Amino acid sequence: MNELPFSSPLSYLHRVSGAGDAEGLWFVFHGDRLLVEVGPPDARAGDDPRVRERPSWARLPLRKYNNRLWSEPARTLYLGGLAGTDCWAAEVVSGEAPPGYGWVGLRALFSVLEDAHFALAGRALQLLDWDRSHQYCGRCGTPTAPKAEERVRVCPACKLSVYPRVAPAVMALVTRGRELLLGRSPHFPKGMYSALAGFVEPGETLEQCVAREVEEEVGVTVTRLSYFASQPWPFPHSLMIAFVCEWSGGEIRAQEGEIEAADWFDVLHLPQLPSKISIARRLIDAVTLEIRRKFETGA
Repeated sequence: MNELPFSSPLSYLHRVSGAGDAEGLWFVFHGDRLLVEVGPPDARAGDDPRVRERPSWARLPLRKYNNRLWSEPARTLYLGGLAGTDCWAAEVVSGEAPPGYGWVGLRALFSVLEDAHFALAGRALQLLDWDRSHQYCGRCGTPTAPKAEERVRVCPACKLSVYPRVAPAVMALVTRGRELLLGRSPHFPKGMYSALAGFVEPGETLEQCVAREVEEEVGVTVTRLSYFASQPWPFPHSLMIAFVCEWSGGEIRAQEGEIEAADWFDVLHLPQLPSKISIARRLIDAVTLEIRRKFETGA
């Protein structure tokens, strides 16, 4: 299986500290938007209804352009090396971009920015959010400080250590013969359906979470769970863990406030699906292909 978007590139070397004056790639964010050198708008329609416009090409800024890209970053973090090139993340307060550059959301940069750069942009966004959110100790309120040898912020008063947060969430695609059970959240674009998903609770296994989330969201029970794949998801700091499972009983009953609609869809007549940026689309496409082959061959 090809690497999913936001997965760490094979040529990436994780490190916490590096030379401050080294030339390298800079992932500069204003809020959740990345500073990139941008080409003209792409006239081709993308597969993500959340993205109204995206550039035809985009490139990251280099360290040598530092002085004219931003001033006084609110925070700067070293990310590590990519094929021998140092990589840095920075957050700026000013939303002013130099000529030829613009602030672009990550969804609009999917398949536009180089794959390895796109993956590290997701990592940079999560780490900047973590660093910004933990400047003070959540236990006693004392200002925290980073450590040079590991990615952590430590309270000097009560010694509480805070590491970057990753929230595990399961995704479940329920099958019944040649049908898929898909649902739509109230915040989805009009007409779009996807696999079911939810966060793992404390003390819960991934398998228990799948069973609970499916029953809570649509009222059915499942069996024969099998792992599909996982994907880092920086909106804002999740790890999506996808499973395929089979329907074992129950009728669809959409959970009020969580699921706007849910239904069984034949693999030959699927509704609008999520963008290929997400593991949900990879999951649905793979299972659809497997079911179609099974029924076409009579296996």
